[in-house]
Amino acid sequence: MTPEVWILLIIFVALLALNVPIAVCIGLAAAATIASIGDVPTGYVMAQRLSTGIASFPLLAIPFFVLSGVLMGEGGMARRLMDFAASLVGRFRGGLAYVNTLTCMMFGAVSGSAAAAVSSIGGFMIPQMEEKGYKREFAVALTSTSATTGMLIPPSNIMIVYAVVAGNVSVAALFMAGVVPGIVIGLLIMLVAFLSSGKAAHSKEAAPELPRFFPTLVGALPSMLLIVIVLGGILGGVFSATEASAIAVAYALFLACVVYREVKLGDLPAILLKSAKTTSVVMLLVGASQAMSWVLAFEMVPQNVSEALLGLSDNPLVILLLINVLLLIVGTFMDMTPAVLIFTPIFLPAVTGLGMDPVQFGIVLIANLCIGLCTPPVGTCLFIGCSVGRTPISRVVAPMIPFFIAMTVGLLLITYVPTLSLWLPRFLGL
Repeated sequence: MTPEVWILLIIFVALLALNVPIAVCIGLAAAATIASIGDVPTGYVMAQRLSTGIASFPLLAIPFFVLSGVLMGEGGMARRLMDFAASLVGRFRGGLAYVNTLTCMMFGAVSGSAAAAVSSIGGFMIPQMEEKGYKREFAVALTSTSATTGMLIPPSNIMIVYAVVAGNVSVAALFMAGVVPGIVIGLLIMLVAFLSSGKAAHSKEAAPELPRFFPTLVGALPSMLLIVIVLGGILGGVFSATEASAIAVAYALFLACVVYREVKLGDLPAILLKSAKTTSVVMLLVGASQAMSWVLAFEMVPQNVSEALLGLSDNPLVILLLINVLLLIVGTFMDMTPAVLIFTPIFLPAVTGLGMDPVQFGIVLIANLCIGLCTPPVGTCLFIGCSVGRTPISRVVAPMIPFFIAMTVGLLLITYVPTLSLWLPRFLGL
């Protein structure tokens, strides 16, 4: 590595160790590295990359999807989805575990936020599961892992970020590519719950009094229609992914204020402020990462990493396994958005050199980093789940291991079976 790359790496890691916000770490490390080059105007390059980095039409979808997610989260959707999930799978052995997983999948998909799924679903389901005989730490582990599936099932903000960074990748193709992998990982998590429910204390779970199917379907259908409207409009050519995000806001506002009537007009300023804060963090990350990407490209880091990986082995299976291991390690200490922004330009040339479709790699990358959302020390979903479930992390680690194994199996399937990701977008001609 060149001296400039060492400067970038050392400053970034040092700031990260000092608990400096990740966007500031990226920006300061990039600025210091550009200054060390010597004959490059640091201020000009930083300002130019920060401004042009967020001047992207697809990125306009992020604030709208964030706002629609907040509206859905505040609008009483979680309870209706739980009732509907209970009417579908609640009668089976370990029914509450399936209800938890299925609800997290649906809520994570329509809200676009794994953290929102953990807090909204976990706040109700974890005490319910404990009351029925489940161990609290098992319920926390189940909720924390199930919530991540919503990041794969569209619409998903992280897919938009990946599409912008990767370049020439269709957001619609990414959306459709995530459907089957998200369902597969959700089913694997349910399988773990099924195997556990036969031998743990929660096997004593009594059959719940289930709500009737059709009334709960009527209550949950308006929420689930958000996915149909967004994906149907995009695939039908009615609007683009960015325009779909604005439609999602209008629909979520109508649903929360008129249909469910759980959001009052007086609540909107706080909702808008919450959405603006989340959006500002994402946009600052994107802008700062574009400055770092300029440094990486200037120092030819992606090309060097690609050559190094291809030089380790001529077996694509081995190289993909190495990349997955590296990303699993990265996911333990870095949140999903900055990881996508930093490592997409580094690893994408290597995998495309192996013949992997960029759409499939995007799903592999997101599925990999979803595991990081449940692992310490920066596991957002794990921390929220433990907070909601009032359980120390040390007690959740053991019951979390079978779910980690299930998610890792799903990751390997997505990595080595391209059809899982590419069949649906190819069938739809995307």
